[in-house]
Amino acid sequence: MDSARGLSIAIWLLLALTISISGRVQVDEKKAANETLFEQGQFAAAETASRATLAREPGNFTAALLLGRIALLSNRLDEAEKWLTAATKLRPENKAAIGFLAEVFYRRDQFDRAAPLLRAQGKDAMARQLESFKGMVPYEVAGSAKAARVKFINIDPLPLVAVSINHGEEVNFLIDTGGSEVIVDSDFAEKAGIARFGEDMRTFGGGNRAAIAFGHVASLALGGVEVKNVPVHLLSTQRFSAATRGKPVSGVIGTVFLYHFLPILDYTGGQLVLEPRTRGSLTELERRAQLEKQVVIPFWMAGDHFMVSWGRVSKSGPVLLFVDTGLAGGAYTGPRSVLDEAGIKLIEEKVGEGIGGAGPMKIVPFEIDELALGGAKERGLSGVFGPFPASLEYGQGFRIGGIISHQFFRHYAVTFDFTGMRFFLKREPEGGHGSD
Repeated sequence: MDSARGLSIAIWLLLALTISISGRVQVDEKKAANETLFEQGQFAAAETASRATLAREPGNFTAALLLGRIALLSNRLDEAEKWLTAATKLRPENKAAIGFLAEVFYRRDQFDRAAPLLRAQGKDAMARQLESFKGMVPYEVAGSAKAARVKFINIDPLPLVAVSINHGEEVNFLIDTGGSEVIVDSDFAEKAGIARFGEDMRTFGGGNRAAIAFGHVASLALGGVEVKNVPVHLLSTQRFSAATRGKPVSGVIGTVFLYHFLPILDYTGGQLVLEPRTRGSLTELERRAQLEKQVVIPFWMAGDHFMVSWGRVSKSGPVLLFVDTGLAGGAYTGPRSVLDEAGIKLIEEKVGEGIGGAGPMKIVPFEIDELALGGAKERGLSGVFGPFPASLEYGQGFRIGGIISHQFFRHYAVTFDFTGMRFFLKREPEGGHGSD
């Protein structure tokens, strides 16, 4: 991997950074202690403070809403439903509470319950998309094969895999946890006869905005596993060929699809592994992790794909980092505030242009002495200033101090446990190669 000093005008890619179902959270300037703790990312302390508030004031809307949001961040969905339902009863007109409750049902694939709440927010296109699954089982794994091992066509600058849509011929899909639902190229979707249910505006790399359409795929197959009834976004993806060494790109596998499995992004082995999310597979994961001394890192998830965990950028203090693997070749992008705190200097003479989901953006590279996520640390990495949207720093109601991405994870097999909300990182032994 070239360092930032070796770059001329390279193309960096942040594929599909979209807003959550509930939209951007508005922050009240008059904050109680539990709100301040939440904004700082101190979720356990904010939960304790909110419970104490409700013990004194059973009708406190803010405390009920925060308890629902914290439970949702931790994927404790029954608890999230309880508190968010209470919040909507206290303030039936509050769109934030309605949106977070819609996220609970969306994560459970209870699309019939999520759709009317989305309509109440004016999100008619997504509501129509979800209503199209009436009488179906979303993300239904067909046949006897319940696990998949999908070899990467490319590993760098982003992992690329072969996918079949609606039993058609195999096409190339990128893997990017910065995307939410599966993205299908607009032109390819038209040829494949994928239905459209309207569109909405979303935010992508560099803060650029573009329309994204909502669709419904009958079948998505990869690595011998067929998944039926998959919600998708429709967006032009052919521009992303710069991240595939010129190979055509017909779509992107995002976090929502991976969420339905126990997925392993195995950069060192050059493959995507999709195991079922069962008690047995989780027990086996924990056994392997202990045996192999894997690094285990807790995370939280806002919206449908903003996975955040505590990390550090060079000399910065602890910051919550968004695990978005779609920054092609790079390890980190973030706001100016974190770069200043970290003592990072931009290499202004190397300014260039990158491509994001909504078009071009100005980028400036820099070097990173050390980047950490939980107990995992890597040195001598490169980053880029420009792709990180300003709206993301506080858009989820707490501070996100940047995106940690491809180059950091390049020497790991990364398992995403959406049940226990943990990352498992198994590092390649020294001297290993893990090349294409």
